Amino acid sequence: MEIIDHTIINLIIFVLAIYVGYHVVWNVTPALHTPLMAVTNAISAIIIVGAMLAAALTEGGLGKTMGVLAVALAAVNVFGGFLVTRRMLEMFRKKTKAAPAAASSKQEAR
Repeated sequence: MEIIDHTIINLIIFVLAIYVGYHVVWNVTPALHTPLMAVTNAISAIIIVGAMLAAALTEGGLGKTMGVLAVALAAVNVFGGFLVTRRMLEMFRKKTKAAPAAASSKQEAR
């Protein structure tokens, strides 16, 4: 008989990972956000491949369902990460000058 069940140990590791992940993500400066999102997207792509392998090699219905769910959630994470990265990069683009167009419309109004 084991002193501590493996499920309890896995649950403790899971809770500690959530705690550390929360503090790591919320203390990131905005300048590092885009490179970290790129790394996160790469990790999620690896998770998709692993989830597809796990779902394909599993014989039980619950395992296949969990594998499909893991693939779906990781895909949402990847696509959402790319959208957020694109929006962050658009914030750093130079603005086009719209002032001449506005000035010409004011002259036409007179």
